[in-house]
Amino acid sequence: MFQGSLMRAASIDALRKFDPRQMVKNPMMFICEVGFVITLLLTFAPDAFGSPMPRWFNGTVSFILFITVWFANFAEALAEGRGKAQADSLKQAKRDLWANKITEAGTVRVSSSELRKGDVVIVREGETIPGDGEVISGLASVDESAITGESAPVLKEAGGDFCSVTAGTKVISDEIRVRITSDPGESFLDRMISLVEGAQRKKTPNELALHTVLVSLTLIFLVVVVTLPIFSNYLQVELNAGVLIALLVCLIPTTIGGLLSAIGIAGMDRVTRFNVIATSGKAVEACGDIHTIILDKTGTITFGNRLAHELIPVQGVSVNTLSEWAAVASHHDETPEGRSVVDWVSKAGITYNAELAVQGEFIPFKAETRMSGVDLKDGRCVRKGAVDAVKRWVIAQGGTVPQDLDANSNAIASAGGTPLAVAVGRDIYGLIYLKDTVKPGMRERFEQLRRMGIRTVMCTGDNPLTAATIAREAGVDDFIAESKPEDKLALIRKEQAEGKLVAMTGDGTNDAPALAQADVGIAMNSGTAAAKEAANMVDLDSDPTKVIEVVSIGKQLLMTRGALTTFSIANDVAKYFAIIPAMFMIAIPQMSALNIMDLHSPVSAILSALIFNAIIIPLLIPLAVKGVAYKPMSSAKLLQRNLFVYGLGGLIAPFVGIKLIDLIVGMLV
Repeated sequence: MFQGSLMRAASIDALRKFDPRQMVKNPMMFICEVGFVITLLLTFAPDAFGSPMPRWFNGTVSFILFITVWFANFAEALAEGRGKAQADSLKQAKRDLWANKITEAGTVRVSSSELRKGDVVIVREGETIPGDGEVISGLASVDESAITGESAPVLKEAGGDFCSVTAGTKVISDEIRVRITSDPGESFLDRMISLVEGAQRKKTPNELALHTVLVSLTLIFLVVVVTLPIFSNYLQVELNAGVLIALLVCLIPTTIGGLLSAIGIAGMDRVTRFNVIATSGKAVEACGDIHTIILDKTGTITFGNRLAHELIPVQGVSVNTLSEWAAVASHHDETPEGRSVVDWVSKAGITYNAELAVQGEFIPFKAETRMSGVDLKDGRCVRKGAVDAVKRWVIAQGGTVPQDLDANSNAIASAGGTPLAVAVGRDIYGLIYLKDTVKPGMRERFEQLRRMGIRTVMCTGDNPLTAATIAREAGVDDFIAESKPEDKLALIRKEQAEGKLVAMTGDGTNDAPALAQADVGIAMNSGTAAAKEAANMVDLDSDPTKVIEVVSIGKQLLMTRGALTTFSIANDVAKYFAIIPAMFMIAIPQMSALNIMDLHSPVSAILSALIFNAIIIPLLIPLAVKGVAYKPMSSAKLLQRNLFVYGLGGLIAPFVGIKLIDLIVGMLV
């Protein structure tokens, strides 16, 4: 958030926001801007609006007003700067894609933006598919997790229902030829950009309530100040325009207006202690009131990789024997699945002959064979792969399929897992049960969220059976299977339409629109750049339940702002009753009874109040930064506490402060 380029851009945008057409949307700041213009004019032309006042007086008022408006604009511009970056990441990802286009002259490397419908490209192992299209030749395993949320690689081949490919997905084995089916501006990434740019965050209920209070008080005091000259003229008391503007600045709630950004930034700083980077203070605040949290499955609730969960031998084979050969087959396999098999065997305390694998020839996974393994020096072949592929391979070797293999395989699939068969020569020894493993502690954390009154919903691109299994293990309240980006976005908008605040956690490009639409968007650090840019929080630990800590900080932020709002309003009331009697006691001697502070003169009263108004903001910044201690209590008790501590304190402080300042000012004027 505090990158130099972003800060410079926000500083410039803050000046652009002085445009009255934009400022009029915020009545309090608009009035301050009008006052700034008038007092600035009075600084150079003291006689412009009546009896002159010292230039330094008008200049001081003008400077205070300028700083107040600029600071508010800067905070808004900084938040908007983060919002503009949401779609930029997706656009950059689209520009960064390159393609091997087939032409009459051969294969040429071109940018994906140059591809048109009907063009044919070659995509090899490790390359990213440059555009939406269909496979016309070849067979490849494609990782679509960043786009669809599906954790398992998908087999893509020419013809049939599995020939469609999406821009941004990655080929992890073999190569394919793809015919592009969309022109620039019509691809999946373009649709993502459109969804992100169309997403808008609404103001929180507390923010709307405070905005209403501030606007109401500003209008009330504006009416009071505007009508004062009528009474003063009748009483033959002359009030200068600069004095009236200074009075208005003192009376409207500028204190809380100047501290709002400090409170938000402090909340953002506090969440960093929990390894969460917040790009918006409003997001931290909204966490204190969220009703629903929507979580992406892959990489958020689960690790995102299929890992070995159990080894199931066929009848007549021991677990140890199956484990030894599964480890030999996976010894050279550097994929997460392969490493997890070796880790599982090691944790089970089973040893295997690694020399067999080291001395043998590694057979990498191929989309055509859907197997990998090792050819040993003694002539035996060890294979690990898809059950149907291994069965065909064993039968081709003259072997037989164990009777309980299919039943065990179906049981794994019914539980939402992926079965891999292990064979040595003509014999199948058993199955490796792969599953997308739920991160440790998820169930306990979700139960804690439930006690806090927060409903959890898991969204995943997996089939309903797999989704139900993961949802049951994780302990979420509800789930949506085979969800598309539009489905997640529709769910968030539905919840928001019911008046609920929604948090969304995700890690893929397909989550970007939903993260942008949610009131609180938390991206996992392990996710894509597009997801991080769309969110207003990034969890460096990739722990979706980190929202529990953020909720507590959000509630503390709300309490801090409520306390300072109470203090600010009480300040305004005190300053009103302190200044008005001092201004009119010359014309109306009876009002001297209300001048309980015994202020020196009307001018010293105005200046003392103005100086106090300027001093109190930096004095309250430490409280705004540190925050009011969060203590769970009812709303009634919280209101009572705020009124007693900050309300009463806000009434007393101006009387003491203004009187002390008046003693000094009275000797100078």
